[in-house]
Amino acid sequence: MTQARWAEVDDYFDALLVGSDDALEAAVEASEEAGLPAIQVAANQGKLLHLLARLQGARTVLEIGTLGGYSTIWLARALPGGGRVVTLEADPEYAEVARRNIGRAGLADVVEIRVGPALDTLPELAEQGYGPFDVVFIDADKPSNPDYLAWSLKLTRPGSLIVADNVVRDGEVADAGSEDPKVRGVRRFTELVAAEPTLTATALQTVGSKGYDGLLMALVTE
Repeated sequence: MTQARWAEVDDYFDALLVGSDDALEAAVEASEEAGLPAIQVAANQGKLLHLLARLQGARTVLEIGTLGGYSTIWLARALPGGGRVVTLEADPEYAEVARRNIGRAGLADVVEIRVGPALDTLPELAEQGYGPFDVVFIDADKPSNPDYLAWSLKLTRPGSLIVADNVVRDGEVADAGSEDPKVRGVRRFTELVAAEPTLTATALQTVGSKGYDGLLMALVTE
């Protein structure tokens, strides 16, 4: 199997099950024009996040890593009236692109963007009484994933869902000797999830238009 074939399969399912969407497509185009890296989730992965949030009956979502707001739009659209997404973005320029994309999608009143390093803004959320969140989506700098997990546990409740993107790293996650800080961050994160008695989790490998990677999903239990 080749990357081209994976992308063809994504295109097939996207055409039938995801469909075209002006706001989402505009978000991708605007992000590219602004020079943001093309590392947002694929369309079918965005739909998966949307479905997970709906299945969860989520009213509140915490997203760690906004980029251009593509996944933010998917998550915000899953919420009922009065629902809220709080999304954290370290880069002010990325946050401004996301703000325009989210506004174009008609979701400015649903989404709150916090600008600054997440390890600074997460304590602020806790201090200001945010949470518990029904869904947490972690998609930021991988070396900090262990810290993001610790804050996710503080800001959730039994029944909340934690989802982390890019945990397979082209298969490098299986290399115990890797010196790549992103791989090491994901491995430590996964080990902490496995050792946490209040979590039950699994991980899925994915192939598609974004290459070879995967998601980890953890349910907060009693």
